[in-house]
Amino acid sequence: MEIKDKKKCTAIVLSAGQGKRMGASVQKQYIELNGKPIIYYPLKAFQDSEIIDDIVLVVGKEQEAYVRREIVEKYQLTKVRIIVPGGKERYDSVWQGLKALRTETKDGSEPPENREYVFIHDGARPFVDEKILQRGYEMVEKYRACAAGMPSKDTVKLVDEENFAEHTPDRKYVWTVQTPQIFDKSLVTEAYSRLMRAEYKNVTDDAMVVEKILDMPVKLFEGSYENIKITTPEDLDIANIFLTRRNKGYCSYRT
Repeated sequence: MEIKDKKKCTAIVLSAGQGKRMGASVQKQYIELNGKPIIYYPLKAFQDSEIIDDIVLVVGKEQEAYVRREIVEKYQLTKVRIIVPGGKERYDSVWQGLKALRTETKDGSEPPENREYVFIHDGARPFVDEKILQRGYEMVEKYRACAAGMPSKDTVKLVDEENFAEHTPDRKYVWTVQTPQIFDKSLVTEAYSRLMRAEYKNVTDDAMVVEKILDMPVKLFEGSYENIKITTPEDLDIANIFLTRRNKGYCSYRT
């Protein structure tokens, strides 16, 4: 993919979650998948990408030295230019990454705000790939705010507080949202800056921050049905199947 006048693109990779639902003795992003920690796979995808220029890695508090030694240096992930500790909630960790991005550049200078895009990605999604990143770049160029996702394969029910079905939305309008979620740097930084000053913190992803705080629509683009987030032991089993298929050269239905 040739991109004329490509803008600077930085990935903020979130690896500070506790992963309590996994039930493992280590955080889920450090669980091994085919001999390598889960977090290695998205970092490697960004390392090899023609779209991504550098990476800000957000990790658990006091894990910076371990991650730099055992992951970044061990696997020669040279695009990881800064590692910062995350916060209590996901949005806190994103804000730490954005603050690092706002103050740190390779040459010590800040590029023009409208010349940079931010790709925010969950470190527990190991199967992001170049085609997803290319589609995302095309969408953020056009819409300034976009997020990977896929049309839901299941019927979805909206329920009341006692779990009785209240409404069944038309499935053609229902998507499951993934990462990366991609934004103009200035836009997402402003949205999070306002969020951190506000009392309203009931947000679950970055698109919601931009939607709620800036009242701006976010374009969804196709990610992949393989772009799963590893949350439970069952997800790890599925990830091993996907990785085995990839190693054998099989293609997913939608890549």
